[in-house]
Amino acid sequence: MKDIMLVVQTAVLATAFSSVLMMQHACAQTLSSSFYEYSCPTVAAIVEGVVQQAVQAETRMAASLLRLHFHDCFVHGCDGSVLLDDTFTVTGEKTALPNNNSLRGFEVVDNIKTAVESVCNATVSCADILALAANASVTLVGGPSWTVLLGRRDATSPASVSEVNSALPNPNSDMTTIINQFAAVGLTVQDTVVLSGAHTIGQARCVSFNSRLYNFSGTGSPDPSINPSYLQTLQNTCPQGANANALSPLDVSTGTVFDNAYYTNLQVNEGLLLSDQELTSDSNTAPLAATYAGSQSAFFSAFGQSIVKMGNISPLTGAQGEIRQNCRLVNAA
Repeated sequence: MKDIMLVVQTAVLATAFSSVLMMQHACAQTLSSSFYEYSCPTVAAIVEGVVQQAVQAETRMAASLLRLHFHDCFVHGCDGSVLLDDTFTVTGEKTALPNNNSLRGFEVVDNIKTAVESVCNATVSCADILALAANASVTLVGGPSWTVLLGRRDATSPASVSEVNSALPNPNSDMTTIINQFAAVGLTVQDTVVLSGAHTIGQARCVSFNSRLYNFSGTGSPDPSINPSYLQTLQNTCPQGANANALSPLDVSTGTVFDNAYYTNLQVNEGLLLSDQELTSDSNTAPLAATYAGSQSAFFSAFGQSIVKMGNISPLTGAQGEIRQNCRLVNAA
C-alpha cells in the first residue's frame, strides 16, 4: 500500500512539475505589457523622456525612431538586430540597400539605453526599447498611443544583407509585391494599408522617387498619375541630375504631424513614393485607404492594433537571445 501511495505521490509531483514547466514556457513565449512591472517599472517613462528631448531637438526624429522599429521587425522579427554595427567578420543589416544611408536615430537609441541601464542594469532589451520609442515618438507628434507589449530579447547576430533586401518593401514596388512581403511576416492587407500610414511623418530622399519624376518605367516621362502641381513641386526639390540625397516630406500637407493627411493626399494623387500611391490603384487596398482618408479616428484605432501585431513578429523570448549591454554590439562571450 505504501508503495502504491509513493507511486501516486511521485506521479502527482511529476505532473505538477511538468505543469509548472509548461506554464513557464508559455509565459516565456508571451509578450506582456507588465513584463517590467517589478524589474524596471519606470522604463516607459525613461524612454519617453529621452525621445521627447530628441524630437524637440529635431521633429523628424519621431519618424526615424518609428522606422527603426519597422525595419527591425520585418527582418527575422523584432529582435534589435537592426541596431548591430558591422564588425571585421560580420556585415550587419545597416549596410543593406534599404537601410544604408537611410536609417537614422541610432544615437538616440544609445542615449535611451544609457538612461535605462543607469536605473535597471542588464534588464531591458534593445528590441523592447525600439518598441517603446516607437510609441513615444508617435504620441509626441500627435498620433495615437497603444499598449506596448514587452519581453523581447536581443539577437546575437544580424540577418544577412540579402535577407534584408528581400524582406523590406521597396519604394518603387507594386502593391502585389508589398502585400506579399507583409503576408510573409503574418500581416494582412489591412495591416499593409494601416502601417503604410506611418508615412504621415518623415521624409524621403530624391533617390527614392526621382524615377517617377523624369523616367517612369523607362518611358522618359514623369509618372502620369502624379498630380501636375505636385509634380512641379517635386521637380523643384529634386532637379534632374542634382543631389539625390535632397529630402522631401512623405506627407506634403502635414509632414511633421501624425494624422490621416497621408491618405487624403493619396486621394488627389499626391503620394510621394510609388509604393504609397499604389494603395489607391489596387482593388484590395483602395477602399481601406479611402476609409482612413475619411476618418482619422478609424486610422488611429487600426494603427494601434496593427503595430502591436507587427511588434509580435517572431520575438526572441525566455532564454533565447540576450539582453545587450550596448545596442550596437553583442555581449562579450
